[in-house]
Amino acid sequence: MPHVLDLARAKALGDGEGLTQEELLGVLRLPDGEIPALLELAHETRLRWCGEEVEIEGIVSLKTGGCPEDCHFCSQSGMFASPVRSVWLDIDSLVESAKHTAKTGATEFCIVAAVKGPDERLMGQLESAVAAIRAEVDIQVAASVGTLDAAQARRLARAGIHRYNHNLETARSFFPRVVTTHTWEERRATLDLVRGVGMEVCSGGILGMGETLEQRAEFAAQLAEVEPAEVPMNFLDPRPGTPFAHYPVMDSRDALRAVGAFRLAMPRTTLRFAGGRELTLGASGAERGLLGGINAMIVGNYLTTLGRPMEEDLDMMERIQLPIKALNSAV
Repeated sequence: MPHVLDLARAKALGDGEGLTQEELLGVLRLPDGEIPALLELAHETRLRWCGEEVEIEGIVSLKTGGCPEDCHFCSQSGMFASPVRSVWLDIDSLVESAKHTAKTGATEFCIVAAVKGPDERLMGQLESAVAAIRAEVDIQVAASVGTLDAAQARRLARAGIHRYNHNLETARSFFPRVVTTHTWEERRATLDLVRGVGMEVCSGGILGMGETLEQRAEFAAQLAEVEPAEVPMNFLDPRPGTPFAHYPVMDSRDALRAVGAFRLAMPRTTLRFAGGRELTLGASGAERGLLGGINAMIVGNYLTTLGRPMEEDLDMMERIQLPIKALNSAV
C-alpha cells in the first residue's frame, strides 16, 4: 500500500483528481513530522492547477445580528445571549466599503446578511446595492444572504451577483450537532439553485467545532462533490454567549493538516483563508497556509470578529512573493 502522500502526489498533483474520503482521513492522521511534506505537496498542487496568484476579498454585513437560526458557533443568532445586536447598513455605506476594499487590490466584495433567507425588503436592498457598487467601483460583487428559492436565485443572478456563498458548515453526519433550525440538505439545495442560474458556487465551513477526524474527512469529500468555485476555510473562534463559547481553539498543527487535506481533496478549487485563522494559526501559520495550498484570503475584519490589518496581510504576501490576482484575470 503506497504512502498517502505518494498516492496524493500521483493523484492530486499529477492528475488534478481529488483524494477520496478514506485517503483524506489518512492525510489528517499524518504525524507532526510529516506536516511540512504535506504542505509542500499541497502548495505544488495549487500552483499546478490554480496558478500562483492569491485572490483577495473583503466582506461587509448588510444586516448584522438578530438571525432566527441557531447555528451554535454564531454570535449573530437572536436565540443566544451574545453581545451582537441587529444593525442594518445603508447603500452609501456599502458603496464606501466596496471602494475601500478595491483599494487593497481585492477583486471580490461580498455582501452578507444574518438571515435564514432574504425577504422582499432585503432582496430590494441587495439589488440596489449591487447596482450602486457596480456603477462606482471596479470590483466583482458576491453575496451571502441565506437559503434561496428559485425565483430569488434568478433575481440575484440578473442583478449581477457573480458568486454566491452558502456554507455547508460541517459534515452532514455532524450537522445536527451544530444547527437544529434547518438541515444540511436545505443548504445543499440552495447550492444547486445557485449553480443552476449561472452564479459561481462558494461553500465551505468551520473546522474545530468538535467534529472527529473522520467527520473532517467526510466534510472535505462532501464539499468536493459540490464542485465549488471557492471554499472558505474558517476555524472556530469561540464567541461569548454562544453554545460553543467554551470550546478550545483548534490546534494549529491540526489546522495545517486540514489545509493540506482540503487542497488535496479539491486540487482545482479556490481555497480561501477566512475567519479564525489569526487565532488558530497566528501570522507564521498564515504564511505556512499560503505556502501549503491556500490561494485566497479575506482581508480586514470579518462579520463579528477582528482580523489582521489589511496592510499586514498584503505585506506578508509581498514578503513570501505571492502575487495578488488582478481583476481583469478574474472576470
